[in-house]
Amino acid sequence: MTTPRVRFAPSPTGYLHVGGARTALFNWLFARHSGGTHILRIEDTDRERSTAEHTKVILDGLSWLGISWDEGPYFQGEYASRHRADAERLLAAGKAYRCFCTREELDAQRSQADASGMGFRYDRRCYRLAAVEVAARVSAGTPSTIRFLLDDEEIAWNDAVHGRISFQGRDLDDFVILRSDHTAIYNLAVVSDDIDMGITHVIRGDDHISNTPKQIALYRALGYNPPVFAHVPMILGSDGKKLSKRHGATAVGDYQEQGIFPAAMRNFLALMGWSPGGDREIMTEPELVRLFTLEGIQKKAAVFDTTKLEWMNGQYLSALPASELLQPVRRQLARMGIGGSRDLAPLIDSVKARSRTILHVAEQVAVRLDPSRSSLDAKGEALVRKMGAAFSGNLSLAGAALEGLQAGEWNAGRLLETLRALAESNRLKLGDVMQPIRVALTGSTVSEPVNELLEVVGRDNSLNRISETARRLGGGASAA
Repeated sequence: MTTPRVRFAPSPTGYLHVGGARTALFNWLFARHSGGTHILRIEDTDRERSTAEHTKVILDGLSWLGISWDEGPYFQGEYASRHRADAERLLAAGKAYRCFCTREELDAQRSQADASGMGFRYDRRCYRLAAVEVAARVSAGTPSTIRFLLDDEEIAWNDAVHGRISFQGRDLDDFVILRSDHTAIYNLAVVSDDIDMGITHVIRGDDHISNTPKQIALYRALGYNPPVFAHVPMILGSDGKKLSKRHGATAVGDYQEQGIFPAAMRNFLALMGWSPGGDREIMTEPELVRLFTLEGIQKKAAVFDTTKLEWMNGQYLSALPASELLQPVRRQLARMGIGGSRDLAPLIDSVKARSRTILHVAEQVAVRLDPSRSSLDAKGEALVRKMGAAFSGNLSLAGAALEGLQAGEWNAGRLLETLRALAESNRLKLGDVMQPIRVALTGSTVSEPVNELLEVVGRDNSLNRISETARRLGGGASAA
């Protein structure tokens, strides 16, 4: 068997979106699983919209995800002369013809087809021109395109995902393959490049299914067998509609900025339309490579679940030591305007188990470093209302008890002993002592154990926050 050769071929007209990243990942996994070659080809033939900046964003996004390539990046625009030669070869063989119809004439034909309720299909008027007429117009410099002559026959293939797919040639149009400026249309350019690069498998989104019969016809007309096609399902938003900006971030770079780990994003995207079987979810890169097959790709559209992505990211995050999180957390804190040289490792360790992203870690660390970052959330407000005067009263009692501890005693074990003794001596539930402290320090009723929270926030900061919160929310009278 021929060693597989696959390609990821993005257009540098925008960012690397999650659908494109998933396509790149599937190609890369297939190549690595099969011992094949993964090629990167930048399809930059849209000269008005393609930019070097977009190309860089795509390359950076792939590198961040850990998706490498064995050949390239090649740039499609560099092969314009080969595309043109293939079009002229088809023209010379009678498998294509010149079309002199202007845009206005074609628009008129479309309008007439719409008015009659018929779908537009080019009427081949230029195909019927006599050879001498065609030669005369070319000699006179009349602008023309080259149209591919589609036979009236079935075009079918066995898709690696969807099974047998069939189109009838009579239902397709004689499509343009070369513009009047001698540049190739997508369908010809991609076939010409795939032939030249020896592509054996084309793995791409199923929005390309309608292009496939045209491309198969071109392969055959140029004298080549088509590759294996595998059209992967679309990625939808939670509302079942095509993923777009209204569903939140769609660019890979946005998730990088939010603190998603490349390994988590790779794992998550792999499960967008592919299943390894069983209930596997968290998988290492070697496991993904070993398990990935085209047969595992599903026909049904995948749903992009941000909550699931953040959960998965949290699994990766919680497994990492604080030392590996220090730099990305510092970068996020710097963006938030928080600097300093304090050792962040204890703070990171205290919050990472309840975090989903690096940004979430940084936000919680910021709350523990800077009291101005703390504000009551809905749960904190609910506790204050529920406890009434007891909230500030118990908080003041706790502050007085904790103030008796010296800096050398400010550790999780001693703090827990002190708070338990306070609750017992005042006949209070331990939670009615702990929860007000938690809210005073973080604004929320959810955090690490309160004694550990007090330790990482530090003695002076903790006592100041407890005192200020008790004062702000009603004074220091005990509700015991």
